[in-house]
Amino acid sequence: MEMVPGAGEPLLSETGATVPRKEPVSHGSPGNDHTVLEPGVNYVCQRCTACCKWPGDVRVSDREITVIADFLGMPEDVFISSYTRLRTNRMGLSLTEKANHECIMLEDGGCRIHPVKPSQCAGFPNKWNFPGWRDVCEAIPVPVGSFDGGKNRDLT
Repeated sequence: MEMVPGAGEPLLSETGATVPRKEPVSHGSPGNDHTVLEPGVNYVCQRCTACCKWPGDVRVSDREITVIADFLGMPEDVFISSYTRLRTNRMGLSLTEKANHECIMLEDGGCRIHPVKPSQCAGFPNKWNFPGWRDVCEAIPVPVGSFDGGKNRDLT
């Protein structure tokens, strides 16, 4: 994948010089199921809601519709007519958005359906993101494999 310099935190080169972290040119696709944009790093969501305010489709599968409707305590057909629209590419359904482009499920600074949010939402920013996402997203980068359940934390 082609990389562009200038984004993110600085890194040290083999000579010890500071070099900018490279950001992938590709921002992935919300449909990514098995692709990770930055191997070796997992960004942990801080629920800042920046991704919830980005305009565009929020894909929902048939299974997700069933789970979300059940979570909201309503029949699927009511959920579909109240909270979805045809996706831009006409190949499925998307959650609707408010007039300001925020997700329809964003309420009082949080996601109304967070426990059952669509996989597209759960995949941000690890499987897809948008240009400039690091400027607005508060997700914390954690090296993959570094979590030990808190056993070896430095408490100093």
